[in-house]
Amino acid sequence: MTELKNELIRHSAADLAAKLAAREVSAVEVTQAHLDRIADVDGQVNAFLHVNSEEALAVAADVDAARAAGGAAAEELHALAGVPIAVKDLIVTIGQPTTAGSKILEGWHSPYDATVVKKLRAARMPILGKTNLDEFAMGSSTEHSAFGPTRNPWDLDRIPGGSGGGSAAAVAAFEAPLALGTDTGGSIRQPGAVTGTVGVKPTYGAVSRYGAIAMASSLDQIGPVSRTVLDSALLQEVIGGHDPFDSTSLTDPFNDLVAAARLGNVDGMKIGIVKELHGEGYQAGVENRFNESLQLLKDAGADIVEVSCPNLKYALGAYYLIMPSEASSNLAKFDGVRFGLRELPKDGPMTIERVMGATRAAGFGDEVKRRIILGTYALSAGYYDAYYGSAQKVRTLIQRDFDAAFAKADVLISPTAPTTAFKLGEKLEDPLAMYLNDVATIPANLAGIPGLSLPGGLADEDGLPVGIQLLAPARQDARLYRVGAVLESALEEKWGGPILAKAPVLGSAATTAGGSN
Repeated sequence: MTELKNELIRHSAADLAAKLAAREVSAVEVTQAHLDRIADVDGQVNAFLHVNSEEALAVAADVDAARAAGGAAAEELHALAGVPIAVKDLIVTIGQPTTAGSKILEGWHSPYDATVVKKLRAARMPILGKTNLDEFAMGSSTEHSAFGPTRNPWDLDRIPGGSGGGSAAAVAAFEAPLALGTDTGGSIRQPGAVTGTVGVKPTYGAVSRYGAIAMASSLDQIGPVSRTVLDSALLQEVIGGHDPFDSTSLTDPFNDLVAAARLGNVDGMKIGIVKELHGEGYQAGVENRFNESLQLLKDAGADIVEVSCPNLKYALGAYYLIMPSEASSNLAKFDGVRFGLRELPKDGPMTIERVMGATRAAGFGDEVKRRIILGTYALSAGYYDAYYGSAQKVRTLIQRDFDAAFAKADVLISPTAPTTAFKLGEKLEDPLAMYLNDVATIPANLAGIPGLSLPGGLADEDGLPVGIQLLAPARQDARLYRVGAVLESALEEKWGGPILAKAPVLGSAATTAGGSN
């Protein structure tokens, strides 16, 4: 039985879906295998803030019953019915707490489901639980969670990326085959890069943001976390589509993603190397894997061209004005009055202003306070045009740079992050060094274009995963899946199998396998 469970947790979501449809395995067996895995290894990884065992098993049992009944009940099941999934704890769910990784929302239960969660329930995908994150998605390492850091399954002394390190670590540690994340400046893609998983930021508006606790509304985007490009395509087709509850939701259909992932060729496609997103400042092992990926795409029939986006050098500065400005506005609702934590002043008059101050002082962590202060200053009278207004002008220039680049190339390519995973605590005292981890991912959010990160191999220096990022024009998410699947296949052939197969063995299976932690 243990051997069967270890086998089940290592299957891709697509393979699990096929086995479930053929009734080779039950949804309860698949879900229980992943719940057992969480119980076995999450004490080491800390990917989950809440585990949803009872509901997940009930949904799985319903799926099994529908399949056993046959007829219309079985035919109406979604292809991913019975395939379990984890959800980032920034996305609200009925029946489970939603904390956003913050003490200010500890124990809070939402009265409604996010649109993406409604779609998971409609597809009858068992929700395993809620995953850890940097508080209110503010961070690049998941060290800023009020509930302790998540650890990278490749090396438990290293970060799993952020802010969505919990979702990426859960998938990398085989605790879940799929997860949902949110990406404001790289919070799906950068964790994917350092954990050897696939992370996708869809086109802005392609997936509803309704029910995702907002950090920066013009940048935030929910997207898939998985172990294969095809799995991400399958999940994006579940969660995507127009939503009248989200005023920024696109009406475009995005139903060709799985077909694109299965197309299997890039003949004649132009792949653009972004001049400003590699080279100086990037770890040598990252550059080596990036150059190998370029050669593999060339060998597969793609044309490699170089493009320049000169205003990307201003992207980091523009982002760290726009994002905290919007965050300071969005987080004003956490005031100790309407919901969440309420902290009373220890002495003096009991005014609403003093209750708010005491609550926010006790409930918010240092990074959240830092960004609120920065954003409030940037929006203040006399500084708005100089800071926030100027940053929005830079954003327009970056969008124009991408328009020009996509006139020369179908898809752009770069490393996802400049380095592999760094040690826990290494950059906590240097916020600027932490912010630089997102230098390659931030531009896509500023421009609203889709981006995908997939494992590109292991760095020579430390044997840790390297991420390769693909970018496409807005609404052309299918191009990412087409190119990503071809590159993934070529890389697996080169490395003798999936990159995650080379990760250290965690949990009780480590003893059986003769491994160590």
